[in-house]
Amino acid sequence: MTDVLPGRHGQTSSGSWGQWFAIAGLVYVLLVAVATIGGGFKLATGDQARELFAFASNPITALVIGTIATALIQSSSTVTSIIVGLVAGGLPVEIAIPMVMGSNIGTTITNTIVSLGHVRQGEEFKRAFAAATIHDFFNVICVIIFLPLEIMFGFLQKVGAYLASFLVGGENVSMGGFNFIKPLVSPPINLAEGTLERFGASDVVAGILMIFIGIGMIFLSISFIGRLLKELMTGRAKDIMHYAVGRGPVSGLASGTLITVLVQSSSTTTSLIVPLAGSGVFSLRQIYPFTLGANIGTCITALLAATAVVGGNAYFALQVALVHLVYNSLGVLVVYGIPFLRNIPPQLAEWLSGLAVKKKIYVAAYIGTVFFLVPSALIALSETMGI
Repeated sequence: MTDVLPGRHGQTSSGSWGQWFAIAGLVYVLLVAVATIGGGFKLATGDQARELFAFASNPITALVIGTIATALIQSSSTVTSIIVGLVAGGLPVEIAIPMVMGSNIGTTITNTIVSLGHVRQGEEFKRAFAAATIHDFFNVICVIIFLPLEIMFGFLQKVGAYLASFLVGGENVSMGGFNFIKPLVSPPINLAEGTLERFGASDVVAGILMIFIGIGMIFLSISFIGRLLKELMTGRAKDIMHYAVGRGPVSGLASGTLITVLVQSSSTTTSLIVPLAGSGVFSLRQIYPFTLGANIGTCITALLAATAVVGGNAYFALQVALVHLVYNSLGVLVVYGIPFLRNIPPQLAEWLSGLAVKKKIYVAAYIGTVFFLVPSALIALSETMGI
């Protein structure tokens, strides 16, 4: 027995090291991808980025775009990384912030899909569906509270600006300690620009191509990072959840944050907990703070992406990434910290799961309404009212 185990562990360790090196390479690809998007927008639009984003000319439309994009892509990490890249290219911060809020809502559709794996098991499906939708209701309540405040007072934008100024040294817009990123990401971007120029592409065409190349690189890098981290962390993550989730709100919140930082995907983290809730290992009240920790942990991707941005808009890219962290942290403090608000998401989740277990049509109606019909209605309303 003792002769077998060392070799086995050695083989696993060797394989793990290779996977960690692969993840490091993919993180570099992510950094280059974000910088490529920013460079592409600058090249294609010059100083006209605001006109390019006329389709997201108000906070409501921006919120809807963030929601639908994330619901379709099923990755808030991908969408927030793209948003950081857009800000680097000139997307106004006040438009980017509602997009980030919308990405929180859109990402929760993954949990709902996972819960459908229990659809034939009655009470098991009821528990799983409630565990999936509690995240939805929490994020919707956060938007209802914070989006009007942001529109009226811009407090998140101001807090993000203060933190970004503190980190990058104020008005100098210097990335300070993050400056080591520039020499790492510049060579491939310069190579791409030079190659497109040699093929005779205009600035607009070259910029648009770079945007699509950057978005494609983000999709690929985050997809492969997620797969590798699942292989490395999923087994351990489940052990951590069994140990930590049931110990109390603080422990559940911390474990949700930690695991999401490791896998860089709140969808992955919360999807891991849904089957455990469905099987009755944890109650809805126990997994509730764990899902909130996932909201905080997912901010690591946008913060990482922001370090790739250099130049005049580096400050604003970091500002948006910090807004994401502040917004999700405040959501936990306010909604979960106030007993009245804390009880609303689980009550709504239990009510909806009770309907869903009786008639499965409510599941389809819920997904269609929350993620598509309501967003479409909000866009129409905002255009009608001229918001």
